Amino acid sequence: MNPKISDKLKIAAETDDVDLLYAVIQDDPDVLENIDKQQFVDTPLHIAAYRGNLLFATEVMNLKPSFALKLNPQGFNPIHLAMKNLRRFNNEQEDIVHRFVEIHKDLVKIKGREGTLLHLAAQTGEVEFLAKFLIDCPESIEYLTARWETALHIAVKNEQYVALEVLVIWLKRNAQRGAGKVENKILNQKDKEGNTILHLAALNSKPQVTSLYD
Repeated sequence: MNPKISDKLKIAAETDDVDLLYAVIQDDPDVLENIDKQQFVDTPLHIAAYRGNLLFATEVMNLKPSFALKLNPQGFNPIHLAMKNLRRFNNEQEDIVHRFVEIHKDLVKIKGREGTLLHLAAQTGEVEFLAKFLIDCPESIEYLTARWETALHIAVKNEQYVALEVLVIWLKRNAQRGAGKVENKILNQKDKEGNTILHLAALNSKPQVTSLYD
């Protein structure tokens, strides 16, 4: 890609400038397609999602929906970056996460470097997003990270006990609806070091975790 075109596109993504985006496209109609051909790349959507630039992100998402699924060299897709950086620059990362999931519900299932959106929400204690992701993709409670961790493991390891409580309550309610096997599976899942969430709680002297099993 022409370096000048690349620089203009980056500036457009960083400054939420949709007019500049289309000026770049007029100069090089294949610019987004050429980016999409790369396997691991920071697309303009990654940049906009990271910075919370909702207008630009929505426009690019409409023009090139496949960008939403692409992983960058660090192993994150755009919605993962928005989720990891909530409120870092402004409050629009939250809107970006909501908007992306509305447009492409399968994004809740996509795994990146640190797992799914549910894992990221558990890591940061974003309980409203936890609830949303469980509603949009109930099966994501069973998804594991590369270290075999459930979202519950992530919540315990990051001392996000309100998030853990939300996850356990959700499991128990679903167990009452006939999903008891899933509850037992998740609560007894071992991470790569062989630890269940109870083991982790015992190792770190966290009795508030064991009380959730009552």
